[in-house]
Amino acid sequence: MIAVLKRFFDFCAKENRNLFYETLILGVLIAVCEASKFPAIYLVMEGFLSKSMSGSRILAGFIILLISVTLEVFLRGVSTMLQCKAGYGECTGKRIEIAEHLRYLPMGYFNENRLGDITTITTNVMEQLGDVATRVVMLTTQGILNTTVIVFMILLFDWRIGSICLVGIFIFSLINHIMRKANAETSAKKVEADTDVISGVLEYIQGISEVKAYNMVSASRMKLYDTIRTAGDTNTRLEMLCNRYVPLQNIVMKLTGVAVLLASIGFYLDGSLELMTAILMMIMSFLVFSGLETMGSYSALLRVVDLCVTRGKEILSMKPMDISGEDYITKTNNIEMFQVSFAYGKKKIVDQVSFQIPERTTVAFVGPSGGGKTTLCHLIARFWDVDQGMVSLDGKNVKEYSMDALMQHFSFVFQNVYLFHDTVANNIRFGKPEASMDEVITAAKKACCHDFIMALPDGYNTVVGESGASLSGGEKQRISIARAMMKDAPIIILDEATANVDPENERDLMEAVGELTKEKTVVMIAHRLKTVRKANHIFVIKKGQVEQQGTHEELMEQDGLYRRLIDARKQAIGWKLGSKHGLGKACDC
Repeated sequence: MIAVLKRFFDFCAKENRNLFYETLILGVLIAVCEASKFPAIYLVMEGFLSKSMSGSRILAGFIILLISVTLEVFLRGVSTMLQCKAGYGECTGKRIEIAEHLRYLPMGYFNENRLGDITTITTNVMEQLGDVATRVVMLTTQGILNTTVIVFMILLFDWRIGSICLVGIFIFSLINHIMRKANAETSAKKVEADTDVISGVLEYIQGISEVKAYNMVSASRMKLYDTIRTAGDTNTRLEMLCNRYVPLQNIVMKLTGVAVLLASIGFYLDGSLELMTAILMMIMSFLVFSGLETMGSYSALLRVVDLCVTRGKEILSMKPMDISGEDYITKTNNIEMFQVSFAYGKKKIVDQVSFQIPERTTVAFVGPSGGGKTTLCHLIARFWDVDQGMVSLDGKNVKEYSMDALMQHFSFVFQNVYLFHDTVANNIRFGKPEASMDEVITAAKKACCHDFIMALPDGYNTVVGESGASLSGGEKQRISIARAMMKDAPIIILDEATANVDPENERDLMEAVGELTKEKTVVMIAHRLKTVRKANHIFVIKKGQVEQQGTHEELMEQDGLYRRLIDARKQAIGWKLGSKHGLGKACDC
């Protein structure tokens, strides 16, 4: 138990830990206030028994009781406020700390961990840490403190009765230890089940369109129901397991109180204990273990507290990328890869790749799916760190840049655009948070999205919904381009930016891309021929290696993968044979 409490306090931020310590100090004072009632009772009772009751004795007893009760109420109020401030402050602080930590983790972490796992840590786990854990820890520690102070006072009155109390506390602690050990496995399953519920709900909501399309609503719903039922059953098992031991703990405390009562009578009858002390001990026998009983009921959750701390430490102990570089000001935006290799786990994705991308040129990565094109783009922007070799910007290893300084050089337009649950203006302003409304509108016009934004119910103040659910794919892409324009970074990475765009939107989108990429270094992943042909240089990527490179014309002269890809695409979409290499145009590609 002590080890769990220590882990909790060590995990807390210093300012919140100090607030908890202040709460514990107040807990000691509260325990003293509770214990001070007994001298007041003793003073009055002794007057009755000795027939020396006087107004001054009654007044003294009343003043002691009044001061102890008033001070106790005040201290409990202050203690509760400090406890809430520390608990919710810790929850808030840890969520922010985890968010900042996630920002600098390699992207591989997000591939290897379910969204539900990450969401659970930042929601349920931190909520339990700030609310449940705080109350459990405080009630447990204050229960121990109250009982310790009162038992110490009993020992001062009579060591024999104090020893009886100590024996009862020992048996209580033994049962409590057995209970916490018994529910360790179930507590772990409870946390896992809660995580599965969040993962299941997210999967159900995010995949609802596919579920309906394939008429799997019933099966998907039953899968979610089973996950929720499992979580409910696990929580019930934890409660039932605790209910086997909590009554036993309470019985031990009650029987100890009875033993104190009988011992007080026995010691009085054999003449070894004064009547007044015996009466006081009998009164205390009903109150001495009240704090400990409360602690026993909540201590079963200490294992959950420990697991919350463990889950929080797990994510914070994940080694982030080294972001402690310099804020270099580059003279050029030349990019170079030298003998770069990279693997996801044991699967090698990039193998000994070297190339150069001069600034203000456009290069295209083409090749079969799974060849490593997107990974190369991510390595250039340092979403991951290379396993071998080096990626450089302006002749300096990207690892030598601070992460924030490096990111200032890149803007991204991904195939799957994510828009935040916010206004259209704020989604565009994401590229430059301090931008004025005039700047937002200028960027939107350049990205060819001003007209459709103005047609929305509230124009630029329209809330687009999470992930931009209320907009079409092409509209989301153009807002993403406006966002990238707002950032105005010198290097643009386009990852299949036009892959899912309908023909009606494609012309506007291509015009927007043209505006975005003026006088920029452009790295694109693309399959459409008219996009690839405009590149200054093309890299053909296969199985993590550069199989071919050159201009479109140069690559078409070679009997290689590039020409086979182009020929296959012509056949797929109905190109006419006409030019030297079969590139007569029948439709856009």
